Amino acid sequence: MDTLEAIFTRRSVRQFTSEPVSDEQIETLLRAAMYAPSACNQQPWHFIVLTNRQQLDAIAEMHPYAKMLKQAPVAIVVCGDLTLETCAGNWVIDCSAATQNLLLAAHALGLGAVWVGIHPVEKRVKEIGAFLGLPSYVVPLCLTPVGHPAEPLPTVDRYRPERIHWNGWKKA
Repeated sequence: MDTLEAIFTRRSVRQFTSEPVSDEQIETLLRAAMYAPSACNQQPWHFIVLTNRQQLDAIAEMHPYAKMLKQAPVAIVVCGDLTLETCAGNWVIDCSAATQNLLLAAHALGLGAVWVGIHPVEKRVKEIGAFLGLPSYVVPLCLTPVGHPAEPLPTVDRYRPERIHWNGWKKA
């Protein structure tokens, strides 16, 4: 699958089969995430890989939009380490770029994944941070359930020419 095909056909997958995700696939996802660009090349990320069924189910109960964790064999929590910031205020952007790389890599491997936000909802940040034992300077940005898609999802055309503005914002 080439890059543009991956971008244009990636979908948020919320239903998974029981087929496991291999350690090699997980490593590929993490490598792809770590190849994301970051401000000042600060790479402020850490990744928590969850494969323990009790942990996945517990997070599914504490996060209102993470019910798919009950089916997913793996989830990766993308976290920003505030002590690694050399360009203050950019950790969210950097970790978001890493998450997008992870999502595209999952699709390219034939896996499904979905971005489930944690930050900036303080209650979720605190609950999930405490559950995972994160130090106070590490902030969970999002979690990404990963697995084999239970069914193929149709490609959707999301191109919206009315949202494009050339050389400034033009009044209608």
